Amino acid sequence: MIIIIIKAGQEHIIDELQQRFGGTHDVFTHHNRVALEGVTEDELNSDERAAAEQIIDNPPKAVQGSRLFHPEDTIVETAHSKIGGDHFTMMAGPCSVESAEHVMKMAAVAKEGGATVLRGGAFKPRTSPYSFQGLGEDGLKYLRAAADAYDLDVLTEVMDQDHVDMIAQYTDIFQIGARNMQNFSLLKAVGKTNIPVMLKRGMSATIDDILNAAEYIAAGGNHNIIITERGIRTFDNKYTRNTLDVGAVPVLQKLTHYPVIVDPSHAAGHTEFVIPEALAGVAVGASGLVVEIHDDPAHAFSDGAQALKPGEYLEMTQKAYAIRDALKTPVQEKSEVEL
Repeated sequence: MIIIIIKAGQEHIIDELQQRFGGTHDVFTHHNRVALEGVTEDELNSDERAAAEQIIDNPPKAVQGSRLFHPEDTIVETAHSKIGGDHFTMMAGPCSVESAEHVMKMAAVAKEGGATVLRGGAFKPRTSPYSFQGLGEDGLKYLRAAADAYDLDVLTEVMDQDHVDMIAQYTDIFQIGARNMQNFSLLKAVGKTNIPVMLKRGMSATIDDILNAAEYIAAGGNHNIIITERGIRTFDNKYTRNTLDVGAVPVLQKLTHYPVIVDPSHAAGHTEFVIPEALAGVAVGASGLVVEIHDDPAHAFSDGAQALKPGEYLEMTQKAYAIRDALKTPVQEKSEVEL
């Protein structure tokens, strides 16, 4: 594969490349950049070489997600949110939708903390088949009503490709959970929609693994992708549920143009560690947070041990916004203020 950066005034070459290689190779274009799958520089003719400002050999396999192909940040826009770039997005809600009344109450709390996205699960991929599996479509209806009441977007998990069309009627953002990060049939199905997709890093997934998984979505034509670091399984999970890989955030931001956010709830697994891990995610430059909240965690239908109570959530959001503001303030300006 090669990426060709076309010189200004030579854009007609893009059409010629598409015509010459499009019948036998995958051809991707973005502004003045053309990616040719399975083509080498030696196969270009003299006119194509002359039109190239630069030819990049052996770019990443996940080429559509690569900054080499798409240098500028992708901003994922929904009715109430802008995710990525210089924007910071708070997403909050219960792990599971438990009732219409409860999710409405949690929507009010999420909104108070500055969230623009209400998260909640109606179909739950649980470790045990005997655990609560979610309210199904009724839960989606409750979630949608609560989000609409507080002008919030809906984020909810889709577990099965057969559910995509049904869930699409209720959600603003599909969530692909860690267990389904490499469910390629599901990735292809959401890739055929125009609904944004939050893709969570698998528990044992490398950086390249999640970028290649995102490419499956992009290959279907859907480029509204949000990558989420939610902790990985390491040699020690005695004290936290997973290990939050904060280093993955700046690495991913260097490699891909998609927004990168952090889920401290599933990384920590215990309420007392959620806030510190959330703030660490903000400090390394994440484009947002997605956190679980519950007013009575001890009686939550799922994952109560990692849910923040409303007061804890509001404390976290205040600190998160303060860190975000500090990161946006030039060092010289901060020094002058302190003096």
